Amino acid sequence: MEIGIDSFAGNPNHQTATPLDSSRALGQLLDRMEHADKMGLDVFGIGEHHRKEFLDSATHVILSAAAARTDTIRLTSAVAVVSAADPVRLFQNYATLDLISQGRAEIVAGRGSFTEAFPLFGLNLQDYDALFAEKLELLLTIRDNEVVNWSGQFRPTLRDQAIYPRPIQDPLPIWLGVGGTPGSFVRAGLLGLPLMVAVIGGETHRFRPLIDLYRRAWDEAGHPPENMKIGLHSLGYVAETSEEAVENYYPGYAETFTRIGKERGWPPVTRDRFDAQNGPTGAYLVGSPEEIAAKIRRHSDALGGIDRFTFQMDNAGLTHEQLMTSIELIGQQVKPLVDQELVTE
Repeated sequence: MEIGIDSFAGNPNHQTATPLDSSRALGQLLDRMEHADKMGLDVFGIGEHHRKEFLDSATHVILSAAAARTDTIRLTSAVAVVSAADPVRLFQNYATLDLISQGRAEIVAGRGSFTEAFPLFGLNLQDYDALFAEKLELLLTIRDNEVVNWSGQFRPTLRDQAIYPRPIQDPLPIWLGVGGTPGSFVRAGLLGLPLMVAVIGGETHRFRPLIDLYRRAWDEAGHPPENMKIGLHSLGYVAETSEEAVENYYPGYAETFTRIGKERGWPPVTRDRFDAQNGPTGAYLVGSPEEIAAKIRRHSDALGGIDRFTFQMDNAGLTHEQLMTSIELIGQQVKPLVDQELVTE
C-alpha cells in the first residue's frame, strides 16, 4: 500500500502574516516534502485554495520546486479544482511537472471543498456540476490525444489543436477526488479513473457502499481490473504515543474546524466528538505508530482493500518540528508495519 501526505500549504498566523512569513512557511513545506522523500513515503499532495490561510493557489509551482529536491516520491495535486481551471493549462502545467520530476507527476482532479474560486475566476456557481463534467472531459481528451478536436459550452472550440508538452508517463495519471456523492463514484468507475476518497468525518466503513458502486461501474464499463486503484485521504497525525498525538493535535484542530464551521453552519468542535471520530471506526487517525498502522489496515479491510492512504495533518496548527517528526514516524514505523501486515496476509 502506498502511504503519503497531503498538505494545504497552511499559512501560520495568516491574519498577521507578512510576505516574509509566507515565504518562510513555503520554505518549511518544501523541507517537509524533501524529508518525506528521504523517509520513504510514496506520495506528497498539495491542495488548491484561494484563501488567506492557505498558500497553495499555484499548486504546480510548489510541486515543481519539490521535484528539484526529491528523488522518488510521487507529486500530486490534492485536489486540482478542475471546475475553475483551464484544462489546457492544467495539463500543460502537470506535463511540465512530469518532465521536471522524471515521471513522478499525478493529478487528483476534483471540485474542491470551498467555492471561492467561482467568483474569483468569473464563474457561476449554478454551473457547478456542468463545469466540472465538461472540463474533466476535456482534460482526459487532452491527456489521451496529442491533437485535440473538442467543443463544449464553457470554453472555445479546439480544432486540430496540438497541445504540448507531452509528459513522460503515458498516460499521465489522473485520479478522481470524491467526497460522499454517489454519482461521483459512478463517474470515476465509468471513466476508468483511480479513485481518491476524502473521508474527513464520520465512520470510514460507511463509505463501503459508495466504493462498491465505483467497483461495479468499473466492471460494467469493461475496464481492466488490474488498473483499478482506490485511495483514502483522512485527517491524521502520528506521535510517539497516542496521548502525545492527541495533546499536540486537538487544540489546533478544534480552532480550525470551529472557525470553518461558522462559515458552514456546523456546531463548535467538542472533545467528546473528536474522541468519537478518533475511535476504532472513526475517520481520524491521530495516535501512535502501532495504533495508526492497525487502523489503516482496518479501514482497508472495511472498504474491501485500498491502494493508497494519505494523511492530512497540517490543518491543526502543528509546528514545523512536530510535522517533521510525524513524517519520520509515518515513513519509518507506520509504513513498514502496514507493509509487514500485507506481506503476512
